[in-house]
Amino acid sequence: MTRVYKSLVTNICKEMSCYSDFPFREDYPNYMRQEKFWNYIQEFAEHFDLLKYIRFRTTVRSVTKRPDFSETGQWDVVTETEGKHETVIFDAVMVCTGHFSDSHLPLESFPGIHKFQGRILHSQEYRSPEGFEGKRVLVIGLGNSGGDIAVELARTTAQVFLSTRTDTQIVYRFSYGGYPVQMMSKRRYLHFTTQILPSCVQNWIENRRPNKIFSHENCGLSLTKRRKWKLIVNDELPTSILCGTVTVKTSVKEFTETSAVFDNGTVEENIDVVIFTTGYTTSFPFFEEPLKSLCTQKIFLYKFVFPSNLERATLAIIGHIFLTGSILTAAELQARWATRVFKGLCKIPPSQKLMAEFAKKEQLIKSTS
Repeated sequence: MTRVYKSLVTNICKEMSCYSDFPFREDYPNYMRQEKFWNYIQEFAEHFDLLKYIRFRTTVRSVTKRPDFSETGQWDVVTETEGKHETVIFDAVMVCTGHFSDSHLPLESFPGIHKFQGRILHSQEYRSPEGFEGKRVLVIGLGNSGGDIAVELARTTAQVFLSTRTDTQIVYRFSYGGYPVQMMSKRRYLHFTTQILPSCVQNWIENRRPNKIFSHENCGLSLTKRRKWKLIVNDELPTSILCGTVTVKTSVKEFTETSAVFDNGTVEENIDVVIFTTGYTTSFPFFEEPLKSLCTQKIFLYKFVFPSNLERATLAIIGHIFLTGSILTAAELQARWATRVFKGLCKIPPSQKLMAEFAKKEQLIKSTS
């Protein structure tokens, strides 16, 4: 089950992250805490009278093709509610579980982690800074969650160390004139310039702009001279770094019982807690093979939505993408297209053609890796 920490704030403004037929209320802030966003989802469901169609507290145990799938495209779906199993036939299935259900905890990549005597947890388990007061905390991974958790813990802990192995560019939620950054950066003329400017010029502009306010290299966020940086949204991390409450470190080389040794040779002693903000893995435990493996590999999803090995296009994977904008708007477009395919109003290539094309792509990837 996907869970979030209490202080989570959206990093896409409300004007660019709502459903097209249900804008956020005017009194909602541009960026909102998770409670407000949850209220919006509930308001959406109530406005369109959707709750009567939703069965809550129900686990999907399996989704399998029916014996006559090649003719009907139907699925047998086994669900469990309060210990009772039920099998229902569906004409089409849309999987909307997203990216953030199974935490990725790469302990095997960190020698000595099993003899570390402190507390180890994944960011999915983190809720609030209570219980971390006065401790020395190491946060591994600098994404949006890593930055948020480091900043929040820095207010109550003795020290926070933030370990990253990638170049990171920090983007603020506000832009010129105090407007949300997405409103200023997603303009037609800016999109036009990206089409005509050489990539070297675009990279120079992108790398130069953020350092006008905050020198990433001086604070350990630019480790190499790469042209592309990972973007995170955080308004407070630069201040925390400059104030010394958050210390940026390189990758962890190994752990001892109480300390962490980093790639640059430095050692931090008396580490009490290690928090891994190392992302998530995708899984579809309710599918059978080979469908389970094909859905996990995005290369075998036509337009990142339809599995390529099915005789009938009656299964859609919604929201299984990474993008710079809001997942809500992208998922809405995917869902619209999927329902049109289910109805026969839109067509996709036959599975034989798709599998042949994706096999070529897979071979090309292997040959270049």
